[in-house]
Amino acid sequence: MAIKFQYNKTSLQQLEKQLKMRVRTLPIIKNKESALRMEVKKCKTEVAALERSLESQIQAYEGMFALWSEFDPTIVGIKDVHLGVRKIAGVRVPVLDNVELEVKPFSLFRFPKWFYDGIALLQGLAKTAIEKEFAIAKLDMLEFSRKKTTQKVNLFEKVQIPGYEDALRKIKRFMEDEENLSKSSQKILKTIQEKKKEAEA
Repeated sequence: MAIKFQYNKTSLQQLEKQLKMRVRTLPIIKNKESALRMEVKKCKTEVAALERSLESQIQAYEGMFALWSEFDPTIVGIKDVHLGVRKIAGVRVPVLDNVELEVKPFSLFRFPKWFYDGIALLQGLAKTAIEKEFAIAKLDMLEFSRKKTTQKVNLFEKVQIPGYEDALRKIKRFMEDEENLSKSSQKILKTIQEKKKEAEA
């Protein structure tokens, strides 16, 4: 990224201001990146645990497979999903507060007593599946924010800060050279004037 500048004091001051701001901001962005990295790692562990839990619940469901033909799956439904919002390292992430499941009334005399086990199993499956989906959505959001933050850290660290330092160095050298030339030309002019005075006298 080429930084546009002019060889004057105003441009020098503006570049110094920009550089200071980036140098001051860099540690904050680095902290945010490491916090997001830790949260992503934690979230991946959570997703893996929920996947294992869901898998074991599905296996329990398959263990009763012969009985499920008698079961009415419409008895269990999702009534409501309560969401919250939490900030993680400056990123707003949806949080699953609670899942409300609904069990429709059914006749205790028409259905076998294992129906209660079936209902409990379906409720567990539904809750775990919803929790897993939310954990995956949260992971995606955190991963996206972490990538963006890493890009910003790299931009500041590897492109902008060195670019501003280089531009400042060029301006300072130019101004020093200009000052040296000015002093040299003043000395030459003074020497010429002294020689003229000597020649006149």
